[in-house]
Amino acid sequence: MTAQPEHVQPETVQRDPVVTKFRDEIGDLDRQLVAIVNKRLRVVAALRGYKEANGIPFFDPAREEWMLRYLTRANSGPISSEGLAELYAHILELTKREITAE
Repeated sequence: MTAQPEHVQPETVQRDPVVTKFRDEIGDLDRQLVAIVNKRLRVVAALRGYKEANGIPFFDPAREEWMLRYLTRANSGPISSEGLAELYAHILELTKREITAE
């Protein structure tokens, strides 16, 4: 029997209807995440434009800290507070990089 490359799934997994259902749901959720991140980027770009037009600094570390505290309180899990902080830091980093690249 020849070993398959790691990126090729065994047929037994590909045909399992439960696995397929979970993967379809995860794929749908991933597409929603991408859509939400894109929407967030558009809103932040509009905010940046407004702030620049009105002489308001774009970056607001106090707001970022407040938002993380707010999200931590609103989090009902299963993501841990540490995981949420890491996720939010990545979102902020990505947002700043994408918006300032425009």
